Amino acid sequence: MNISEKNINRIFNLFLFLIASMMIFRKPCTGLIILFATLNLLFIKKLKFTKKAISIGFIIASPLLIEILFFWNNDSYFMGIKSIEKSISLLIFPMFILGNYQRVQFYKLLQFYSITTTGIVLFFLIRFIVFYPNMIDKYFVGIDLWEMGYAFSNSIGIHAPALNMHLSFVAIVNLYFVFNVFRQRKRAIIKSTNFIIFSLSFFFVLFVNTRMALFNMLFGFVLVFFYEVIRKYNFKKVVGILAVGLVLLGSIFLLFLQKNPYMKEKYSSVTFAYMDKVGKLDAIKNPEIKVFNSFVTRVSIWKSAWELSLKNMPFGVGASDGKSELFKYYEQTNQHFLAKYEFPTHNQFLDFLLKYGFLGPLVVFLYVFTIGYLGFDLKNAIIMAFFFIFFTSNLTDDFLLRFDGIAFSGFWFSVFGSYWLQEKTIVYKEKLIL
Repeated sequence: MNISEKNINRIFNLFLFLIASMMIFRKPCTGLIILFATLNLLFIKKLKFTKKAISIGFIIASPLLIEILFFWNNDSYFMGIKSIEKSISLLIFPMFILGNYQRVQFYKLLQFYSITTTGIVLFFLIRFIVFYPNMIDKYFVGIDLWEMGYAFSNSIGIHAPALNMHLSFVAIVNLYFVFNVFRQRKRAIIKSTNFIIFSLSFFFVLFVNTRMALFNMLFGFVLVFFYEVIRKYNFKKVVGILAVGLVLLGSIFLLFLQKNPYMKEKYSSVTFAYMDKVGKLDAIKNPEIKVFNSFVTRVSIWKSAWELSLKNMPFGVGASDGKSELFKYYEQTNQHFLAKYEFPTHNQFLDFLLKYGFLGPLVVFLYVFTIGYLGFDLKNAIIMAFFFIFFTSNLTDDFLLRFDGIAFSGFWFSVFGSYWLQEKTIVYKEKLIL
């Protein structure tokens, strides 16, 4: 097939834009990933791998590789194959994105992704208001405020914590581009548009309202402010930008808090209630109502996962049997509330410890912290923020079990790796010239 390099670059980046934008929709995104892989197979001779690209590629694929390595430990080989199938994107993305790392348009991809995702979520919010007016009515009169974010996420077809993990990253990227257009002295209409897009993405995180995502977003804002303002502006401008930012974000936050008083309760008394009942949730009257989303439930799950992991050292229970063995353990230890709702580990490090033994958490650590290394080495706030989001999210959830965590991290890890390789190539060429 005779296609010019210019057109290959366009098609390649178009697929990256589409995959990034469709990441919150599992089926369309899966179809795009398959097409992306097929396209790249047609041009497989154009792939170029450096030693650094191969090293990063192995790290990205490591969760898949450990599944293959411990395949023998599955009680059901069929279920083991299904588990491997979910992680195939961790092979596709590093192979075809890092193999074409010189084609990746890093900042254009981020800008297109953040704007498009914000627009898509806005569309679904309008749709939610139109088709679920009863939920909106309940919200405005202060009834069952806790369920709004979950109902909205379910209307899109994604779990609320997963959606908010995406949205917190989008908000951080949008804030970066707000600072970027102001620094470049763009026209007022461009500045206003970027600020409106950022404000919408900030509101969406508050609307879905999951605790870890809100914390991650605010910490990401601090990173962007440090890297893009403190390091690039004089003291007076830093103080002025900080003051304006605090007033605007504080106003949005307080306005939302007035309409959602449950948020204050959720982040204080609800979250840390009944901490004396760790491992004894059945002693609480109506635990479904009182502690379903509380920290004590998470800690009780982690305690059980840790105990079961120690019983199955050094190789774990197998990838296909992690959940089922944990549910059995709930029954064996008379934790009927946990058994009834079949809570998974809600911690990726513990999940891999349970499945693969002592090697499991080492793989998760290597996978997650290599993203942090890339961001730190490049002094890039966006990559550092992504690392922080994915690290903390996997302390309270297990996103390397789900498409919206596997594909999301594998895709952006590969993109970040490509940008890192581009920058290292530039530095190397500059040294040769000198």
